[in-house]
This record gives sequence, C-alpha cells and structure tokens, in this order.
Amino acid sequence: MVVSANNQAASGGPGDPDTFVVGVDFGTLSARAVVVRVSDGAEVGSAVHKYPHAVMERTLAATGEPLPPDWALQDPADWTESLRVTVPAAVKAAGISGGQVIGIGTDFTASTCMPVLRDGTPLCQVPDLGGRPHAYPKLWKHHAAQPHADRINSLAQERGEKWLNRYGGKISSEWQFAKALQFLDEDPDLYQRAERWIEAADWIIWQLCGTETRNACTAGYKGIFQDGRYPSSGFLGALDPGFADFAETRLSHPVSALGTRAGDLTGRAAELTGLPEGIAVAIGNVDAHVTVPAAGEVVPGKMVAIMGTSTCHVMNATTLTEIPGMCGVVDGGIVAGLWGYEAGQSSVGDDFAWFAENLAPAEVITEAARRGVSVHDVLTEQAAGQPPGAHGLIALDWLGGNRSVLVDTALSGAVVGLTLATRPAEIYRALLESTAFGTRVIMDAFAESGCPVTELVAGGGLIKNDFLMRMYADVTHYPLSVIGSDQGPALGSAIHAAVAAGAYPDVAAAATAMGKVRQAAYRPDSARAAVYDELYAEYLRLHDYFGRGENEVMHRLRAIRDRQLARAANGS
Repeated sequence: MVVSANNQAASGGPGDPDTFVVGVDFGTLSARAVVVRVSDGAEVGSAVHKYPHAVMERTLAATGEPLPPDWALQDPADWTESLRVTVPAAVKAAGISGGQVIGIGTDFTASTCMPVLRDGTPLCQVPDLGGRPHAYPKLWKHHAAQPHADRINSLAQERGEKWLNRYGGKISSEWQFAKALQFLDEDPDLYQRAERWIEAADWIIWQLCGTETRNACTAGYKGIFQDGRYPSSGFLGALDPGFADFAETRLSHPVSALGTRAGDLTGRAAELTGLPEGIAVAIGNVDAHVTVPAAGEVVPGKMVAIMGTSTCHVMNATTLTEIPGMCGVVDGGIVAGLWGYEAGQSSVGDDFAWFAENLAPAEVITEAARRGVSVHDVLTEQAAGQPPGAHGLIALDWLGGNRSVLVDTALSGAVVGLTLATRPAEIYRALLESTAFGTRVIMDAFAESGCPVTELVAGGGLIKNDFLMRMYADVTHYPLSVIGSDQGPALGSAIHAAVAAGAYPDVAAAATAMGKVRQAAYRPDSARAAVYDELYAEYLRLHDYFGRGENEVMHRLRAIRDRQLARAANGS
C-alpha cells in the first residue's frame, strides 16, 4: 500500500470548505482512494492497494489450473479488500475525520463483468464453484470471446440490427454480451446458476449501499443498451436458444443516470471503509468516462485520452454521428444532455511493460537499479537521444489486439525495419510512437465522420512521461493539455460523489469547480511533426495491409498457435 497526503488551505468555491468526498478508482492491478475537498477539488489524501491476485492470465489461483489463451480473470475479494485498506488510509492521510465525508464515488475498468447470485454473491465465492474459471469476473482484457463477438456481429449485420452502427459496426470481444455468450457455450450448467450478470462497476456499488443498480455508462457502452432497451430476445435467441432471456433475467434492473445517488452507505460498508453510515453513494461509472469531469469544464469536442495499461478516448458532442470502428456512442454516456463517444487502444502501457519486462538488456536493468529509477525511465532517456526517424523503424501497437478502429483482438504487434544495428531503446521508442500513431488514427476517424476533435487532453498514469507527451503533441499536431491530477479517475469519481451528495446541481457544475487541467502543457514542434507525418504515412500502410484483410497472416499465426497449444494441453 502507498499512502500520500497534500493538505492545502481552502480557496472558496460553492461548498463548505470543511466537507469532503472520496473517490475510489479500481484499475487493472490496483485500487486508489482519494479524499477530495468539495469546495475546490483539492486532493488532500490518497492511498493505493495492489490486488493480491493481480490478473489471472495463465493459471487459476484457486487450483493452479492452466487457463486457455487470451483469458484474463480477477478475484472480487481483492476489490473489497481494497476498500478496507485504501479508504481509511486515505482519510487518515488527509488529516480529517470520517465524519467530514459526505459521499463516495467509484469507477472500474470495463467491461469487467461477472456472474452472481440474486443476492450479489459472486459465483466464484460459492463454496463448490471456486475451481470453475467461468465463475470469476472476466477482466476488460479477456479476449477469449472473440469468436462469440464474431457471431454477434455477423447475426446483427444479417438482421440489420439498428444498434450495431452505434458501436462503429462491430461489437468487441471485450464487452458484456460476447463474454456472457462464451460463458453459456463453454460452461452451460454453471451459466444456469448465474442469476445476475453484472459489471464490476455496479457490483461494488451493491456492496456499498446494498442496492442492485445498473449505470448508464457501462450499460450503454458495454451492454448494448440503446434507446432504452437491450437487444431483443429474438436476436439473443437466434444466437443460442438458451441466451434468449439473458437481458430479461440477468440484466433486468433499471439503468440510472450518471451522478445520481445509488443509495446510502450501509452499516456493513461503513464498518468496512470507516466512513459514516448513510452518506451518499454515487451510481457506478467507468474509469475512462468518469475522468472527463476531472479535466475541468465539460464541453463538446474536448477529447480526453486516459492513458494507462490501455488508452480510452472519450469525447462529448451535441449530435449523434455514427463513426466506423468506435467503441460506442451513448446518449448521456459521459454527462447528461450530450452524446458521449468512446474509442480506444487495447494495449499502450502494456506494450511498454512487455518490452521492459522481457526485452530490456541487462545493462539497462542494472543502470535503473543503480540510480533507483524504473527500467522505463532509462529506456525513455536512451530513446530520446535520437531525432524522430533515426531508428528506421515502424511498429504496430497491437500487442493486445486492436480496439479502434479495426475492432479485432486477433491482430498482433509488429516491428518493421529491424537491422543488426538496431538497439533495444530504438525498438522501445518505436513502440511509444506506434501508440501515438494509433491515437491519431482514432482522431482522424472522428474528423472524417464530421465529429472533429477541438481539444486534446491526456490523463492517467502515463502523463508522467514528458517525452511521451511531447511525442503525442508532435504526432497529432494538437497542443496537448494534461489533467492536473495523477489520479484523474479517482478525482472524477469524487466529483460524481459530490453531485450525488447534493453539493452541486449536476456533474458539469461540479467539474467546473473541482476539475483541474494544465492547458496546452505540450505544444507540437513543427520540425519533429513533419518527420512524424512521414512515419505516420508508413504506419497507415502497414495498418491497412495487416488490419483490413489484404494480408491476414496475423490471424493465421494465431490459429496455428491456438491449435498447437490445445494439442499440448491435451497431451497430444
């Protein structure tokens, strides 16, 4: 656990300077709690707790059983333990009493979804089910449901389902319905024991206020909830007769608007967190979307890129536009009264971590240890020593598949231009550049569909890397603003908690008072940007060649891999 405090004097604002809210951000590997002053958004205390089980990708922790390729599971006990550890620690670090806290808000990665009983008990916590992989929550980066996503997309196209275009023409394997269909196909008996199918974002609210809810963000972007309804039973039954009642029976709760009060903190949750019983619990939210208010004023055309293990790009607009390859567009999906758009890249920080953990040379690791810095810091310093294009490389940022605009988790990474003179830091730089190019592809798709980006703001853990931020400004040709918080999602959750507690009339008003942003912190350099334009043109050629069907070698390689792994698992 990491605890920090930053006590500041009150600076006025439309609220009592002695009242606070708590925001808790449940990330991929850890949870973070932040105590925020209601009057001005000052972050006065925080705490971080790493999940003991992290991400189960290779084996199931309970049994040691190997997991198939592309699985990613979590243990919900890690989430409740994080509440027990981080919230009291953050309040203590803030130097306030729990009685000064008037509300709590939370956010989660998505789609991280799970089967539970009618009372909210996760199936993996039922005594006889802990050894069944499908009983556990499937993390957002669980990509083993790609064949099921393909079935959904094919049938939706065949039937002309109107909701499909709201998701750029393709449903992702990362979303709720594909994962649930995989569950039904591969463990039908266990599927029948699941009385609810719920996002972790809503499940944690259930634990806090004792009320089952569904939030407009995850329902809209991850649950195909459009125009007040889920896909029809006729459509779901055509996928599988046993799936016909999925939405009716397992997603059956009303969908609540963001910023509203889900309920009051229960006595049990008060004991867990150390907060006062009865304070406001805000309706759940997604980590990326909840971050938008943390960037200050909420206006159309302002794209916020939340950069961490993956990157999610979210933006509000006044009109509905269907953009090919987007993750979704939802009415009120970010704030009420505006259409919220989402796009994203499946792996960004994960790409950099993969290289640092597996390919960094011994001398870099030794240097990092000697100086007490990270391997990433040393690699970044070395990568920054050359001008753009000097490494002669282009990489594709698909080590975790492609979320936007190709919507294909079976795609994989590539590096072109390697020679015997290529150094590790040059490959690392090419990976950094590839993620910036991927973001530009997304921004270009918005512009080409008549929904241009007018401002670009970065948030998340990667904003600490100045070299990467300058690169994004150069590649996109946009001045890059940066959220003035290292914990943007947690701050956004706290803003929603303030609204749920009645301190502000709506999220937009709270964002103006409590959000913070460093405007145009990084400006594009025309000389570097010109070289990146040349590299981007080459990136686009590779992007389309491998990603749009001209050469499906990546799919064929994955098929060979899966076949051989299956044979090995069966002992043949």
